[in-house]
Amino acid sequence: MNISVTQTLIISILVLYVGTFLQTHIRWLSKYNIPSAVVGGILCSLFVAIFYTATGHEITFDLSLRDLLLLVFFSTIGLSAKLRTLADGGIALGKMLLISVLFLVMQNIAGISVASLFGASPAYGLVAGSISFAGGFGTAISWGEVAREAGLHGATEAGIACATFGLIAGGIIGGPLAEYLIRKNKLNRSSDQVNNLNEIESSIKSIPVTIDGMLETILALAICVSAGDVVNQWLQTKGLGLPGFLTALFVGIVLTNSLDLFQKELNTNAIRLCGDISLELFLSMSLMSMQLWTLASGIGPLLTVVLVQIIVMALIAYHIVFRFMGKNYDAAVMSGGFIGLGLGATPVAMANMDAIVKKYGPSPQAFLVIPLLGAFFIDIANAMILRLFLSLPIY
Repeated sequence: MNISVTQTLIISILVLYVGTFLQTHIRWLSKYNIPSAVVGGILCSLFVAIFYTATGHEITFDLSLRDLLLLVFFSTIGLSAKLRTLADGGIALGKMLLISVLFLVMQNIAGISVASLFGASPAYGLVAGSISFAGGFGTAISWGEVAREAGLHGATEAGIACATFGLIAGGIIGGPLAEYLIRKNKLNRSSDQVNNLNEIESSIKSIPVTIDGMLETILALAICVSAGDVVNQWLQTKGLGLPGFLTALFVGIVLTNSLDLFQKELNTNAIRLCGDISLELFLSMSLMSMQLWTLASGIGPLLTVVLVQIIVMALIAYHIVFRFMGKNYDAAVMSGGFIGLGLGATPVAMANMDAIVKKYGPSPQAFLVIPLLGAFFIDIANAMILRLFLSLPIY
């Protein structure tokens, strides 16, 4: 049963409504900041799995719009990034990159340990490590094909399964950990930060979202997506291809700061609105389209490796990310985002942080550092560390 792109959009919006309703009426969902898209998306994927089991008919969603929404979301991040803000986040980004290197090593060690426990090749441990969890679906598929050609049968399927479980786990535990850190340490923003953010929020709220403002924003987003694609195609001819969302983000940074030189400001509220909508719909479509029945055959090893990776991720976020980043409110928000990033994907990290800041207030540093880390730096670090592990004698 094929669901068209417009039908997929309709269902994804309904899934968000259901998730919001459940989060509002089920206390522990709101208490621990579980994103609405995660709640509704998982529920929908469960329904799809039950339907498949009962009828034998597979429901397939057309996800072409989802890919565009990802580009739009990262374009809004770029359009919101001023150079002065990027400079402020430089030190924090450097710290998070160092933590990420340690985390990627620990994630692969954990994956190899679980693979050894089940008598599997250590190479499967890398698939059950940073390839699938920190890398996500794209990395799992890419490396899975390489592994298959090298004789590692089922590597792609195992990678997709791990990435699926990681996506779910990252969206479920990131918010609760941040909530625990905030409550336990009685965290709040400093008085200077509160005053500055209040001034920013007041100025933002005073900007109405008009038709002209929306048209300008849509034009800017279209430029980011199209120009980002052109830049990426050019880089590919030079052997330097990057993920499409990264080039769209960079074009957004260049565009918004170029407009500043001419004292031209885009409508901040319109950008924020487009970013929120694209993120929620992207995550909703991603989770509701998961084919959970494909994971049933290897459920034992999969649950074991996911549990181990959750423990590793939580320990690093709690004991290293939070403490190393300052043990303050921003550090708590980044800890929740880092879990979503390390187990799932950057949009999961953003959804985790979005749920937190809606409850406790903005964290500009977290919303700058985590997207940049996930969009570019962690992929480079992951590739280098994977090469290092593959050079070991055990392979």
